[in-house]
Order: sequence, then structure tokens, then C-alpha cells
Amino acid sequence: MMASMSDEPQTRTLTKPPAAEAATATPAQGAAAPPLGVWLTRLLIVGLVLTALNLRPAITSLGALLEEVRTGLHMSGSVAGVLTSVPPLCFAVFGLTAPRLARRFGAATVVCAGTAAIAAGLLIRPFAGGTAAFLAASALALMGIALSNVLMPVIVKRYFPDRVGTMTGLYSMALALGTSLAAAVTVPMTSALGGDWRTGLGVWAVLALLAVVPWIPVVRDRDGTAPAPDTATAGESAANGAPRIVRSRTAWALACFFGLQATGAYITMGWLPQIFRDAGVPAGTAGVLLAVTMVMGVPLAFVIPRVAGRMRQQGPIVVVLGLCGLAGYAGLLTAPAAGAWAWALLLGVANCAFPLALTMIGMRARSGTGVVRLSAFAQSVGYLISIPGPILVGALYQHSGGWNVPLALMAGLVVPQMVAGVLAGRDRTIEDEA
Repeated sequence: MMASMSDEPQTRTLTKPPAAEAATATPAQGAAAPPLGVWLTRLLIVGLVLTALNLRPAITSLGALLEEVRTGLHMSGSVAGVLTSVPPLCFAVFGLTAPRLARRFGAATVVCAGTAAIAAGLLIRPFAGGTAAFLAASALALMGIALSNVLMPVIVKRYFPDRVGTMTGLYSMALALGTSLAAAVTVPMTSALGGDWRTGLGVWAVLALLAVVPWIPVVRDRDGTAPAPDTATAGESAANGAPRIVRSRTAWALACFFGLQATGAYITMGWLPQIFRDAGVPAGTAGVLLAVTMVMGVPLAFVIPRVAGRMRQQGPIVVVLGLCGLAGYAGLLTAPAAGAWAWALLLGVANCAFPLALTMIGMRARSGTGVVRLSAFAQSVGYLISIPGPILVGALYQHSGGWNVPLALMAGLVVPQMVAGVLAGRDRTIEDEA
């Protein structure tokens, strides 16, 4: 698949977008990346895939070994709770810095540096001498993830303006694969390497270091992800109305959609095994059911963006995913154990709203400058929205003594997610509204 894509570098960078994506391309895209050679284009694709693989193992590998980490660092339960809420907070805070860094250094350079920060954080974290140092190293890795989260759609828009859906699907699939892989293999890999949790966490730095390599030739050749002078960027921003993104209804709708789908995903990752265990499902089976939910994102993360990229309005996909989520939560309420596999599959489909949101970020702005601002705004605001959800579900579970109230809340959140997604999926751009 990668070879077939890389045999057409001129098509990706210079060809006028087809009618299906005409709404996302205008003459303003003349500022898109200059054409790369065949090998640099191939390296860019490899870099996108490897970076995407590294955007979640820092989180899911820690979750798999959290008990061992708590014991090893003498970490209190409250501090461990703070640790689990750090990722969305870091994504929101550090994601806001991405546009300014991209304007100054170029998006590819920032992604390269962000991937290096992930590697450094993962390498330092296991050997931290205490809880504070562990949190600081985790924050370093999460900073790199946050910058890459925001700028990956920008690079796709700049280098592949006519294949936004395909390339978004490719790296979304890699992201889902990295998430599932780290969750599934961290514990057995730690056991195979001697049983030390420090080794089990630190080994993921190797994958991050590998991801840095393809970016180096691209950055050294030229960073085509941003206009060369700062004045050009400022002029483009003024022309497109990008600084007024807070006035765009589409931007706010996309931020709400992103935040609500992230809320559902974090709740699912954090609480789904416990829901099944409380229903009488064995602990081992409950873990497998969560893995099934996460693995569903691997193929669908590639298919959904490609389909969405061919549609002028993505509302129908939003509705289908939302209905799957509602059906999954309804099943957990009525027959959690009897239909456990069906509910896990349905929630896995519903969680694929994430790659759809990334695709819409690339389609709701005409220019690279618009995309970087929209990506930073939607993801930062969205992750802030997602922070209270898992905490609230845990509190409701503790005080109600069961899952009926939390599940009703989770199902209720799907409705505004569908509304926001339909509004965000309309055929318009933030430049039209600013």
C-alpha cells in the first residue's frame, strides 16, 4: 500500500483535489508543500506511520503496569489517580503551543522534535528516582504526543491535499494499532524480559527512537509544512481569518464532537473491564473484551476516513457511529454478560469517531495555517472537555453502588456528540465563517 502511494509523489503534492474534496481546497493551497522526491515521500509516509504508532503506548503501557509502578515508587492511590488524568490535560495544554511552534520552525520539524521528546520521556521515566521525577518524565513524553497529535493533520493537508482521507486513515490505523499493541504485550513482554516494570516501560523508547529517523531527511531537505518566512504565515492567517477561529461555529462544533468522543473513549478504556467483571464475566475474559473493543479501531480507522474524505458531509457517519454507541450502552444496561461480545464490538465501532474527527479537521479548513489552528483549537478544547468524564463515572459508580446511573450518563453523552458531529460535518470551512 505504501509503495503504491509513493509511486505518485507529484499527484499528492501538485494535483488539483478531486471534486469529492473540492470543499477543502482552494487556490490558497498554493502555499502547500513543494513536491518531494520519491524517496523523501516514502520516508514521510513511514514517518507518519511510525509516529502514529508512538502516540499512545506511553499511556497504555503504564496502565498495564500501574500496580507495579505504584508499589515500586511507593505511590499513593490519589497520586495514581492524578497520573491517569494527566494525559488529556497535557494534550490540552501543550497542544495550544503547536501553532506557534509550527509557524516558527515548521510542522515537520516540530513533529520530529516531539517524537524525540516521546523517546526521551519514555527512556528517562523508568529510571526516575521518585514520583515527582516519574511525573515530569511522563509529562515530557506527553508533550511530544500533544504536539504530534495537533500537527499530524497539518502535515497530511500540506503534503497530501488530495488524499486527506486516505492518509488520515493510514496514520489513524497505526495509532489504533499502537494503542492495542502496548496494552496487549506490555505485561507478557515485561515477564519475558525478567519481570522488572522499569524494563517493561523503557523498552517502548526503542520504538519512539526508530520513529525519529525518517523525519530527519525530510527536515534537512526542507520543511515544506510551513511557508518559509514568518511574514508569509502572518499574511496567510490574516487572509484566511484564522485568528478568529473562536468565532467559527464549525470549530466549536468540532471541538465539542472531539471532546465528547474522547470522553467516551477514556471511559471505555478505564471502566469497561470493571463493568463486565461486575456482571459476572471472568477477569481474563473482561480484559479480552476490552482488547476486542480497541482492536476494532485498527481496520475501521483506515476505512472510515477514506469514506469520509469522499463525502461532502460527514453527518451520516457520525449518526451511524453514535447509534452503535447507544446500542452498546443499552446492551450493557440490559444484558451485560449475555451479550458481552456484541456490546464490545459495538463500542469498538463507536470509538472510531476519533479518526473521523481527525479527518474532519483536515476538511474543515482550506489552508495549512487554517488546519493547524483548527487542529490545536479542536483538540485542546476537546481534551479539556474530556477530563471530567471518567472521574464523574467513577464517582457515580461509587455512590450509586452499580452501573445503571453511570451507563445512563454515558449513553446520554452520545446524543450531544451526534448533534455536534453533524454540525461539524457540514460542507463548510472555518475561513467561510471567520
